[in-house]
Amino acid sequence: MACRRGCCCGVVNEDNARFLMLAVLIVLYLLCGAAVFSALEQPKERQAKEQWVQRFERFTQKHNLNRTDLETFLRFYEEANIAGIRVDTLRPRWDFTGAFYFVGTVVSTIGFGMTTPTTVSGKVFLIFYGLIGCASTILFFNLFLERIITVLAFVLKSCHALQRRRQGVMPHDGPRGTPPPGPRDRDRDSLAGWKPSVYCVMLILCVAAVVISCCASAMYSAVEGWGYLDSLYFCFVAFSTIGFGDMVSSQRVTYDGNQIAYRLGNFLFILMGVCCIYSLFNIISIVIKQTLNWLLRKLDIFCCRGRCCPAGIAKGLHLRRNAVMPSGTGHGHSRARRTVSIETDALNESETDGGRRMSGEMISMRDFLAANKVNLALMEKQLSEAAINGIPRPSVSNQNRQNGFSGGVGALGIMNNRLAETSVD
Repeated sequence: MACRRGCCCGVVNEDNARFLMLAVLIVLYLLCGAAVFSALEQPKERQAKEQWVQRFERFTQKHNLNRTDLETFLRFYEEANIAGIRVDTLRPRWDFTGAFYFVGTVVSTIGFGMTTPTTVSGKVFLIFYGLIGCASTILFFNLFLERIITVLAFVLKSCHALQRRRQGVMPHDGPRGTPPPGPRDRDRDSLAGWKPSVYCVMLILCVAAVVISCCASAMYSAVEGWGYLDSLYFCFVAFSTIGFGDMVSSQRVTYDGNQIAYRLGNFLFILMGVCCIYSLFNIISIVIKQTLNWLLRKLDIFCCRGRCCPAGIAKGLHLRRNAVMPSGTGHGHSRARRTVSIETDALNESETDGGRRMSGEMISMRDFLAANKVNLALMEKQLSEAAINGIPRPSVSNQNRQNGFSGGVGALGIMNNRLAETSVD
């Protein structure tokens, strides 16, 4: 029996449902964040505004200035501030080193905002320069994550080989007389079978990001004179490419000590931090996607059990979707199947609808209808051949009856065929 029309099982595509759920969760996340920041920062904003009004009134009365003239002068200063002019003496913005710092913030998508082009030609050039530069930098970050996964896979493989040697197991490239490695051994020797789990990569990137942020914060606190908490705040804003611009490093003309070493350390810390945080964001997005898939499966099973599907079919679909695949011999293969890896998650998420059916997930209503047409066409062909030849061929329903499953037409027949295949395997 198929689900009634209007049921959430099979009507809404799984990708669309995941997209809608993620959109709703992001909106709720934004609303909660707005409420928290408004409660934390609004009193400080009101206090600063009151202090500015009081200082402005005292200054105009003390120096006997016209209020309108003073406001006009302050607007001139705001324009100069946009061009990079500050009260304190800062480094030149558009010499070669300053321009190099600027293009670094552009291609890394940090965009602190303390330096911006003011000419028309500079703004036009920035559009094309940023288009190519940002795309290339994102590709570099993705390749950086792939290198990390490859290194972790090599470490896991090396540790397993060392453990095998300690247990007295001969390596595959042993002396003469040893049998050649089989296909499973060749797969085990390749790095493709040693991809680390998502949570392992996430933990390593978290530790690396914390270590880099702590070391960089210690340097900024000593050289820039910031508090350690403010330095940590700057590290996260810079490494995550948020780039508010309220705190920017390496902007003074001179620094105490070795100035070249500090600027080089600032560049390296920002580069390593951005790579780690960007890779960490990618891994966290995979975990969020897995969580959404889990929630969708739970909602799917709940709707089928409680509203539109009979208990038996819902239970069968639940068991089929969460079925345990046959595991190979060997600890390495069982470990690889128990742990969700980067490669496995990427393959599962990029599969087509046919691949999802082969993996044992519940098919959608569109797949049911398509398979139903194929089933009816085969049945019509068998009936026509039987009428012409006079000898009926064994049908799928007869095979199903031999296997202990009753035949059926349409969606029920498709489900019985799947159950029959499962029992035969």
